[in-house]
Amino acid sequence: MPPCSSRAGKRSRSIRSRRRLSRLWRWTTYAPFAATAVLVATWSSKPGTVVLIAVGAFLISAVLAAVHHAEVIAHRVGEPFGSLVLAVAVTVIEVGLIVTLMVSSKDDTSTLARDTVFAAVMITANGIVGVSLLVGALRRGMAEFNAEGTATAFATVLTLCVLTLVLPSFTTSAPGGEFTGSQLAFAAVASLALYGLFVWIQAFRHRDYFLPERSDEEHAEPPGDREAIVSAVMLMLGLVAVVGLAKVESPAIEDLVSSIGAPQSAVGVVIALLVLAPETLAAYHNARRDHVQTSFNLAMGSAMASIGLTIPAIAVASIWLEGPLALGLEPLQLVLLAITAVVGALTVLPGRATLQEGGVHLVLFAAFVYFALVP
Repeated sequence: MPPCSSRAGKRSRSIRSRRRLSRLWRWTTYAPFAATAVLVATWSSKPGTVVLIAVGAFLISAVLAAVHHAEVIAHRVGEPFGSLVLAVAVTVIEVGLIVTLMVSSKDDTSTLARDTVFAAVMITANGIVGVSLLVGALRRGMAEFNAEGTATAFATVLTLCVLTLVLPSFTTSAPGGEFTGSQLAFAAVASLALYGLFVWIQAFRHRDYFLPERSDEEHAEPPGDREAIVSAVMLMLGLVAVVGLAKVESPAIEDLVSSIGAPQSAVGVVIALLVLAPETLAAYHNARRDHVQTSFNLAMGSAMASIGLTIPAIAVASIWLEGPLALGLEPLQLVLLAITAVVGALTVLPGRATLQEGGVHLVLFAAFVYFALVP
């Protein structure tokens, strides 16, 4: 293709991209406000079936808006900082949701933190990773990513899981999968230290390990400061709406879980699926653009933040919360975590994967969801 034709093609794609972003900008700016208004109107109420359907629609719109604004911020600050923005934002609000449910729920919530964190790990390490590999491999026949960065992140996730979710099942100082006060403090400090070290490695020391291997996408001009600031506000508002509306929907989810005979822990799984929906969609969009590494950054970063930030926060909150805090995984959960560790290591070490690896992770994710409903 002649150079002038190539430049004309780039300009045409850039114009189409700006027009598409302009259309997105209109509704994604209004959606978080509308979802928040619905949240305020339905908070502390018992809405009927029709209202719950409407709440679900606004919940979906808030998820899609959050994804858009997260991508705007990611484009402005660049990788890997963009992936950290959504991971940390979702996790901070996830902590608020867990604490709120532990305080307000009439049911036993001693395992709520454990079930939510474990669900987040399985959703990210199998669900998001599987979708990203599937989309990336369908696009090029082979999904490629940076083995060094992904392996570092995955090893950190597994270490955090062992420290906070596995060891309580084997310690003897406290019964029922619980930590003593000093053990919980050690796990919380160690989690924060590991997470902080990883953020420094990812953002500064070895930043190149977490950048996309390749991309066919034209590098559009990044958004300005004003647009990035507005997107940051809209992202936080959208995430608050997502978590809040998920809580409004939680009584209906609890009734549904009870009606099918599933255990109470399944409620945490459903809520985790809703809360992680923005990151799942963002990972899917990045994989479609051949940014599988960015999708992995979102997945591993979310899992890491979910443990490294949630457990310390819950440890502090447990000082005021009544009742026990059971963190130790059940035998079925331990088996699923063990097979995820083995399969995940075999997936990330080569630095590329086929449809088969994506399928294996998705089957593991489906197994997790099924046995959460039918233990």
